[in-house]
Amino acid sequence: MKWYTIDLHLHTPASSDYQQPDTTYLDILQKAEARGLDMIAFTDHNTVAGYRRMVEEIQQLEMLQRLNRLLPEEEARLKEYNRLLERIVVLPGFEFTATFGFHILGIFPPEKPTREIEHILLDLSIPSDQLDEGSVTVGASADVLMAYQKINAAGGLAIAAHANSNNGVAMRGFRFGGQTKIAYTQDVNLHALEVTDLDRKGGHSTAAFFSGRKPEYPRRMHCIQGSDAHRLETDSVRHKNLGIGDRATDVRLSEFSFEALKDLMLGNDFARTRPNRPKAEPVFDFVQAAHEEGANIVQDFHESMTVRGGKLYAIIADVCAFANTNGGTLYIGMSRNPRRSVTGVASAKQEIARLEKEISDRISPPLNCSIDANNFGNKQIIRVLVPRGEDPPYAVDESKIYLRAESETGMAVRDEIVDMVLRGRSERPAGAPKPVVPDMPDDKDLDPEAPPRTGVEVVSVEERKGVRYYTVRDLRNGNVVQNVTRKSARKLWHYAVTNYDKISPDISQVKIKWHGDMGMIAPKSQTVIRYDLLQRDKIGNVRYYFGVTDDGIHGNWKQVVGLVEE
Repeated sequence: MKWYTIDLHLHTPASSDYQQPDTTYLDILQKAEARGLDMIAFTDHNTVAGYRRMVEEIQQLEMLQRLNRLLPEEEARLKEYNRLLERIVVLPGFEFTATFGFHILGIFPPEKPTREIEHILLDLSIPSDQLDEGSVTVGASADVLMAYQKINAAGGLAIAAHANSNNGVAMRGFRFGGQTKIAYTQDVNLHALEVTDLDRKGGHSTAAFFSGRKPEYPRRMHCIQGSDAHRLETDSVRHKNLGIGDRATDVRLSEFSFEALKDLMLGNDFARTRPNRPKAEPVFDFVQAAHEEGANIVQDFHESMTVRGGKLYAIIADVCAFANTNGGTLYIGMSRNPRRSVTGVASAKQEIARLEKEISDRISPPLNCSIDANNFGNKQIIRVLVPRGEDPPYAVDESKIYLRAESETGMAVRDEIVDMVLRGRSERPAGAPKPVVPDMPDDKDLDPEAPPRTGVEVVSVEERKGVRYYTVRDLRNGNVVQNVTRKSARKLWHYAVTNYDKISPDISQVKIKWHGDMGMIAPKSQTVIRYDLLQRDKIGNVRYYFGVTDDGIHGNWKQVVGLVEE
């Protein structure tokens, strides 16, 4: 494996809005070399004319060479082309303008004939008389999903261009979203999202949003960045007009080819892409970034994997839970607490072999995990990549079924097992899109007083033969689970039903900070990271929400918990 630097979103003078029309294709290659790029793609607006013209220029020079008619400056030009194309892989492609003005990158292997790529554009309703125009506006065009499908079917990479910006499928600035946004960002024919904030840390980045933590977006998306350069260098006046390589991506490949790049985008190893940084800046460390982010629904940490104390079993249970939920990554040899020193593993090779055997022997049906060793500081840690299973439910020792909820793993209850069986029956073959939760609007589409988006709602309780049975709703996805007891309840559910019993008989005795009909139970400490919330309806009934995290807070709830000033 080796790191390579790519910029898959470059325009040429074949785009009508190119800002330096006198630029030559050799100028572009020379600038790419100067910026340390190993692979680039010409992605002009609704045309492949830029790439075709470069190829035609080289072919013309080669023909003159065969005829011994090359002028000295032409010979030097051909020699420079050959040198640069030995150094840099140049891919043909286009930036397609789909319905609603969304931009889709179609990128193809270098051996793909440009005529075939033009046929794809024709199939996408680009008028034949505009194939060489390079215009952003092409009139009526094809739907986003059709563009993904045709690019993928032709062997290309379908990438949503600047997904989080204007003309991006993440629909920033649109007053609608919901199912359309889910479809446009989760489609099986879409290989990656190009984003403009890949270097941004924290839960508000685009990569974090599409990390598989949101129930309505269960497919974790590969995120890359590209310069979208319409000029050689950054505009000295309008700094947002980037130059070649100003916003590039590093990818880790076993071999340097389009096929290896596509395999990376089809896989579930999300540590093999990182934002490219100037040599003066520290290299992006995915292990450090994961550790700082902490445990969540798609990643967790274990200091060791000893049999004593159940530590090995806890890892196996996490693997099972990830497979039954959204997939995820385990790091072994480091604590959940980022302040604690990393312990590492004594013999990574030996421990990996043992873990592979345990997963193979104890989890059914078979699950194909990827396990490797990584250096972190002066220690070795083990990383386990767990895919979202295509044949749920998965079980440990044939009978114990686990699920992931927030940052915890717990035993699945009957209703959840039924849901997994139904999901397994509805799953398509490998590579097909996963079913998504319906009717889950984005935060901007929610009623400001709608329930929080995380935590547990205790819906009701009834007592039978001295045992209390609760109905709870997972606020992440709206799933309702009945017949939950304190004994069967997972950690967060147990917390919810226990606190519900403490306050529900008479909330007048509970210290509550009310904001209209929305309230928060006063936390016991100032370091609380979860909220217990209440909400009254018009006739005085109270709804109870427990263990809500910041990710679930929206609308007027922000004022209730103090995330914004009143």
